[in-house]
This record gives sequence, structure tokens and C-alpha cells, in this order.
Amino acid sequence: MSTSTTSAPEVAAERRAPRILVVDDERSMREMLSILLKREGYEVLLAENGKSAVATLERESVDILISDIKMPDISGVEVLRAAKRIDKDILGIMITAFASTESAVEAMRLGACDYLTKPFDLDVLRMKVREKIESRQLKQENVLLKRTLGLSHQFANVIGRSETMLEVFKMIETVARTNSTILLTGESGTGKGLAAQAIHFHSLRRERPVVAVNCGALPEALLESELFGHMRGSFTGADANKKGLVEVAERGTVFLDEIGEMSAVMQVKLLRVLQERKFRRVGGLEEMQADIRVIAATNQNLEKLVAEGRFREDLFYRINVIPIHLPPLRERREDIPLLAEHFLTKYSEQMEKAVTGISHEALDLMMRYEWPGNIRELENTIERAVALEATPTVLPESLPPSVRGDSTKSVPQAQSSADVLPASGFDLEAHVKEIERVYIAEALKRADGVQVKAAELLGMSFRSFRYYVKKYNLR
Repeated sequence: MSTSTTSAPEVAAERRAPRILVVDDERSMREMLSILLKREGYEVLLAENGKSAVATLERESVDILISDIKMPDISGVEVLRAAKRIDKDILGIMITAFASTESAVEAMRLGACDYLTKPFDLDVLRMKVREKIESRQLKQENVLLKRTLGLSHQFANVIGRSETMLEVFKMIETVARTNSTILLTGESGTGKGLAAQAIHFHSLRRERPVVAVNCGALPEALLESELFGHMRGSFTGADANKKGLVEVAERGTVFLDEIGEMSAVMQVKLLRVLQERKFRRVGGLEEMQADIRVIAATNQNLEKLVAEGRFREDLFYRINVIPIHLPPLRERREDIPLLAEHFLTKYSEQMEKAVTGISHEALDLMMRYEWPGNIRELENTIERAVALEATPTVLPESLPPSVRGDSTKSVPQAQSSADVLPASGFDLEAHVKEIERVYIAEALKRADGVQVKAAELLGMSFRSFRYYVKKYNLR
């Protein structure tokens, strides 16, 4: 797919005021705590007894439970026990008249994070609630970070212990909370898409969407409509007004992948967005504000494209505010075992196969291999190995021939000129064209007609591949 929209996990995407359930059989205490906590900006639910509290917990999502221990029907300890069964991460603050009672000890054993002895200082309660809420939110953000840096995304996983990757993570953490434009560079398959997600989910915009578009996968007119939207009737098929991704990502992040493939006309329009933070829908007259953070990515040398006149110099300086380079896998070989184990666990679980390890011989072959496709190729290799492996350990036989270093290469070998050049000569240009046509047709076949995938198989940009498809009238 050429475009995708990703928002933070539900916790962040539907961020609401923290919700607190107050349970006390004394009406005056309930009302006093409700007024106090609402002033602090919390949403407050009230229950007059234990049974009512459990019913509320079964209906509503609650962040903190504040409960009196001693109540006429069921105790606060039983309420906490029920709350933990419903949500093991709920935080409990118990209120007791006697700090040394067995009930207070039992509440702490069950996971109450604190208790207060009556009569208590309201400022102390305020402080404790704030601490617990911040602790819960920090835990949620840590889970989010682990997802961002550790789980599968379309460019596989950017994880590692190598010095180069620790520098990348440090850089991401440093720049994420700024609004500066970031340029991610690196070969295909190094994890630029995941790095963009990590930056967004670490940023001050993390509660808003991050939308991604592959600039090389769409024709110019369609890319403009995707980014900026269009008005009804602006072109054939525009039956209604449509928001573009820049509008969808309002106060969020736009990730522009393969920005080096963007046409000259689109480069001008993007430059205006970055300079003036304004844009117009296709066919529209109204100037619209663009409150977005832009992260761009490329596997090309943009400075070289600038020198060749294929990329605007002013746009290059606009997007290259903070460059982050993702190193190829061959330059961080010490991460190969870690990544291989990660993918092994992932695909063993997915395929429900008891493949639990990688043999020394297979790992040695992987450590020696150059990995031109980087992490994406490593992930595909492990997925293939798990699918083929009949033993609990990945053996060399389950690895692709290219990784095993077999003499029969997948890339055709050049013959000597004496073997192929007839004495009478021949039409070299026609011969080269036929070779191009055959390989492009075969790549399309292997990629089931998906041109982006076919271009990757041949190491070509999408734009170049599309040119040759049209040149040779291939479909």
C-alpha cells in the first residue's frame, strides 16, 4: 500500500482525563474527595459500598481505586481483589482508621500502592494521586516505546545492542520532543519506517496520528491529492471533497518515505508547506494551515541528486535539519544474533512450530553474509527457515542458497566477451533491451504485479521501474 495511517495505541489515541473511583460508605467523605479530585482535573466515579464499586469496575475503565477498608457489605480489600482480577494494572489507595490493621497489610500484599490513615492531610492525598497517575502513564509510555522499538513494522525491526544503534536510539530520544524536521537516511530495509514511528511516539505529538506516504509509489497528481486533499469536481472521479494526509495528521506527524522520488512540481509544493505552513487542496482556493511535523526518509544520496539538478537545494536544506543515518546490517554484525533470535521467536509463535534455536553453523553463515537487503532480508530469511525447518533448531539447509554461499548464485554471471560476441558482430542495444525486458517481466511475475516489490527485486527506484514497464509495454 502506498499510504498508511497509524495512531498511538488505544491508551494514547483515546487519551482522557485519568479516572478515579472513590468508594466510601460515608457520604460526606465521598463528596469531599470528589470535589477535591475534580479540581485537580480528574474524572471521578463514586460508589457508596463495596458491591456498587465492583459493579462500577465491571462497567467502567478505572485508573485509580480509592477505597475505605471497612464498609458494611464487603471490605475495601475485597473490592481491591475484584479490581485486580478485572485490571491487574489498576492502582489502589486504601483508607483506614488503623495503619497497623491486618486489613491494611493484606491490601498492600494484594497490590495496593499506598494507604492513608484517617484523618489524613488532603495535600498528601493530592500528591499521592498525582504520583500514581504519573507512574501509570510512564508505564504505558514505556510499553509504547518497547512496541515502537521492538515489534514488527513494515521495515522490520530496528533493535540492537551495537554502538551504532545505541547512538541512533540516543539521537531519537534527544530530537523526538522537538518539532524540527528530520531526515532519515539509509539503505532499503534498515528500518527507517520504524525509526519514524519511534520519533513520533516519543514526541509531544504522540497523541495525534502519524500518517505515512511513499512518494515513489504514486504518480504526481495522485500524490498531490493524497497529501493535500481535493475539492469536489477538481478532476474526473472527484465526487466529493476529501481531506489529504496533511489535514488528517493535524498536530501530528507526516512521514514522507522515498522523498528523493518526489517530482519537481511536488517538491515546490512541499517546500511551501515547510516554509509557510500553508497549503491548498487540489482545486481549492482556501489557504489552510498545516500544523504538522515532517519526517522524511530516503535510500538515495540527496546531495548528489541536488548536484545533478534532480532535487531542489532549498528543499534539501529544509528537510535536512536533523539527519539520522540508519546503518546497514553489515556494519553492525554484532546485532545479527539478537535480531535473528527476535525473528525466530516471532515466526515460531506465528506458525506454532517448536523451532527454538539456531545452529552454530547456520549462525556462522549469517554472520558472514553481506545482507544487501538488510534487516528486511534477515527477517525473510528467518521466516523461510522456520517454515522449512523440520527440527527444533535452524540448520544451514533451511537457509537460502545466497546466505549459504552456494556456487550457484541467483544473480547471473557475466560471460567472457569471446564467448558471446559473434565474429560478424551483433546489435548490442537490441540485446540489452531484450535482457531488460525479460528481467522486468520476470520481476513483475514474482511480485504478483506489484510494481513497488518488483522494483525492489531489481534494486531499482519505483519511478525508474515504472518507466521501463511503460517502455516495454508490460502489464
